[in-house]
Amino acid sequence: MYISNTLISWYHQHKRDLPWRNTTDPYFIWLSEIILQQTRVEQGRPYYEHFILKYPDVSALAMASTDEVMRSWQGLGYYSRARNLHFAAKQVHNNYNGFFPNSYAELLKLKGVGEYTAAAIASFAFKEASPVLDGNVFRFLSRYFGIHTPINSPKAKKEFIAIASELIDQKNPDVFNQAIMEFGALQCKPQSPNCNKCPFQLSCWALANNKVSELPIKDKKLKRRTRFFNYFILKNEGAHVLRKRTEKDIWQEMYEFPLLETEKEMPEMEVLELAIESKLLSENMEVLKISEKIKHVLSHQDIFARFFEISDPRFQYQNRDKYLYIKDDEISFFALPRLIEAYLQK
Repeated sequence: MYISNTLISWYHQHKRDLPWRNTTDPYFIWLSEIILQQTRVEQGRPYYEHFILKYPDVSALAMASTDEVMRSWQGLGYYSRARNLHFAAKQVHNNYNGFFPNSYAELLKLKGVGEYTAAAIASFAFKEASPVLDGNVFRFLSRYFGIHTPINSPKAKKEFIAIASELIDQKNPDVFNQAIMEFGALQCKPQSPNCNKCPFQLSCWALANNKVSELPIKDKKLKRRTRFFNYFILKNEGAHVLRKRTEKDIWQEMYEFPLLETEKEMPEMEVLELAIESKLLSENMEVLKISEKIKHVLSHQDIFARFFEISDPRFQYQNRDKYLYIKDDEISFFALPRLIEAYLQK
């Protein structure tokens, strides 16, 4: 009880005033949790506020088009979250009559809802005593108890969930889960935690053993992938040419310019020759401008992109079935990857 009571007491004094903490509506809680996956609160908050205004309930979100939802998500990254969000909204609308399931086990059946998100919704909305495990919780527990199991190993989840299940306040599981996550986010931070003002400074294993900076432990990261994208911006009579990415890859269901991806970085003239050879461009094309190489960093990929602004009157005749032809002032209606959006803004 000492740990849970201390966490809750600290939380009441230091918690941030966040809009999704002032509701028990599972729809709003679910939205916030999906948006905040891999996203800082400061970045995610305006998206949350936009979504609850544009889609005030789960049925409104379910009945929106995929393009509309992707456009609302544009710039937030990790776009599979948006696709899963839309799919899960349809599940709730169609299978649960527009009402969120009220248990951890049922919530897990929703697309994109994993163990952490299900526990968060179940505890915050329905006061089910399901402990949450996010990076903040892993960090606090590993430091406090001196746990050296790598937190991204298969063994870790079972070990940490057992500890959190012992600690959770059965009467106030919602407050406890909020408290332990907030404590990790604000107090027991990844870098330079303020241990001198920590309420656990006399009982923390890592502080007593001078191991705060070494915990938690993670196994080595996955190898990064490097990719080379060559985009062709067709300048023909005030229109843009776009295609939808339908492949199971990054930016699925988003729109982009005609793309030629190469296995390695190639000289500009060789890229153009390859584009002509593959019939992406015609021999009558004219190069108007070529951008500098742009590096775009994703979680496990580094993308090096160049934008070729091209005039090619024959393009629309040989590629008509593969692309959309839109007016310049209509491009803002389409969900574009941040890489392309940033180039156009610049």
